[in-house]
Amino acid sequence: MDFLTLFAIYVVVVLTCIVLVCKYSGQQQTPFHIAFNFVVKVLAPFTPKWLQKVSQWTLHRLFHQRNNMFIYLHILLEITVYAEFSYEVFGFCREMDTTLTRLSVPYILLVIKSFFFYLCIKRDPGTVTKKKIAVQLQIYPYDRRLFHPGISCPTCQLVKPARSKHCRVCNRCVQRFDHHCIWVNNCIGAQNTRYFLLYLFSLCAMAGDITLLTGDMLLYVVLQSGLLGASYIDEYGQQQPAGPLFVVQHLFLTFPRIVFMLGFVLFVFFLLAGYALFHSYLALVNQTSSEWYKSRGYVCQHCHPTTTADQLCIPAPDHSKRYYYSRGLLRNLGEIFFLSHPVKKKDT
Repeated sequence: MDFLTLFAIYVVVVLTCIVLVCKYSGQQQTPFHIAFNFVVKVLAPFTPKWLQKVSQWTLHRLFHQRNNMFIYLHILLEITVYAEFSYEVFGFCREMDTTLTRLSVPYILLVIKSFFFYLCIKRDPGTVTKKKIAVQLQIYPYDRRLFHPGISCPTCQLVKPARSKHCRVCNRCVQRFDHHCIWVNNCIGAQNTRYFLLYLFSLCAMAGDITLLTGDMLLYVVLQSGLLGASYIDEYGQQQPAGPLFVVQHLFLTFPRIVFMLGFVLFVFFLLAGYALFHSYLALVNQTSSEWYKSRGYVCQHCHPTTTADQLCIPAPDHSKRYYYSRGLLRNLGEIFFLSHPVKKKDT
């Protein structure tokens, strides 16, 4: 198996793990738990009891309790990418006469991203409390489809304001709850959604700019070396023109760390860009990701008001009220970025 195939397999595995971690964080029944329970059953006769308990505790700690592990992982990956970029790519770009102003852009974006990353971690997402409940109940009307009056959170023992949800990981109800993000170890809600969007945009810009600079440097190397017009002798002794795969594999063997970094950053960029576009769409229509899932018939908070949202029944989607809280593009964005209270609609 050649290096290119191994690299492609690595990228697919890493991105699959990232997607699964983001999608199933905080949920009780996930593919991680199914696979883990299966492995535990198979290995139980051969595994000491203490090791089984440690494994179960670790899994619960990672995905069902607040911890900073993914923040540290985020920072570690960032340091690794910037170390490689600064150590090799920066020097090659200077030899190409790339200006220092152009090369400083990734570092400026890193500072901007780090600022919003910090705000996402530290800012309260909009926790529902006894002191604030009276005001929070007045901010949004109940649509009587996804959110109904008079329903209390069995854990917090507080009436649930419209658009709020109890987060199992943080063990609190959050106003205008969107989701719990393990990468910032915090919920995304009414008070920090704007920071989360700006964090996503700056992270995409950072990854995209590093991709462009690194790709430009590798393209320069290919053009200067004449690889596109080269040829090679195959295993049968025949002369073959160097195609794109040959060029990529040659670059991988010549600049393994740079190509490794470029492939990782490029695929992560597309993953983040898709995620950022999805949240941009939600911002424009004034909808949270939790409401987006519910509007497609995942949960109903009316049939069983004493149970949590994840345990409820599945109603037929009502597309006529999907954008109940939308007030127009500008007001929707203003509500997120300037925290202006929406005009209260009359309950129906």
